[in-house]
Amino acid sequence: MKKSIAVIGAGTIGSAVAKALAEDGYDVIATRRRVERVRWLEEYGVRILRDNKAAAEKADVIILAVKPNKVGKVLEEIKPAVEGKILISFAAGIPLRILRGLTDAKLVRAMPNIAVLVGESFTAYTADGLEEREIELVERIFGAFGRCLRVDEEYMDAITGLSGSGPAYASVFLESLIYGGLKVGLPRDVALLAAAQTLMGTAKLLLETNLHPAQIRDMVITPGGTTIDGVFELEEGRVRTAIMKAVDAAAKKSKILSLEIGR
Repeated sequence: MKKSIAVIGAGTIGSAVAKALAEDGYDVIATRRRVERVRWLEEYGVRILRDNKAAAEKADVIILAVKPNKVGKVLEEIKPAVEGKILISFAAGIPLRILRGLTDAKLVRAMPNIAVLVGESFTAYTADGLEEREIELVERIFGAFGRCLRVDEEYMDAITGLSGSGPAYASVFLESLIYGGLKVGLPRDVALLAAAQTLMGTAKLLLETNLHPAQIRDMVITPGGTTIDGVFELEEGRVRTAIMKAVDAAAKKSKILSLEIGR
């Protein structure tokens, strides 16, 4: 029998997580102060509550999907209900050492991304005090969102800056491809489909062939062809440098959040 899971904070990510878990057969409870905004989850069998403590009491596993500055207050509220249970925190920048001082639960720090909405999230996680069977349970839960990977906690801020924020960077690049298509005369719907499928296909090619991105690039570039002119413009525009700086800036902000909350 699959476990009962409480999703505390059914915002954009939390509600998507609740839906994915319910569709995967879990008994799911989700909380939100304005419950009318997530009544649609009831169509998938999710129970909606306002009371975080009541939801945590009814669950075997608790997923904390609230903003970092709300974590302390919520954990204080549900503390008696989570002792000895698995608690998964999605809060950016909050390390296990801080969570450990706020609760007696078995802790998992995780970072999914917005692609959980379509079951294609990358979720990195690190765990503290869990047995092997509990790790297996956690990975089954994350499997409902997409792919997952256990990492050392020292990488979690970097993961936040890369894959946590990554859909925003990819969307900026995707939007630029679409605008490029419009500039050269493509209809908007054609430009959007061509750009989105190109990014999705390239990612799938990378994952399924284990080719290096540079190898894929060189498969497309031919001497004197069209692609080399486009790549030349990208290099002159320092696109790679800008993306690397974006990841670095977001990772640094994640570290700052942990410092601010730990004061």
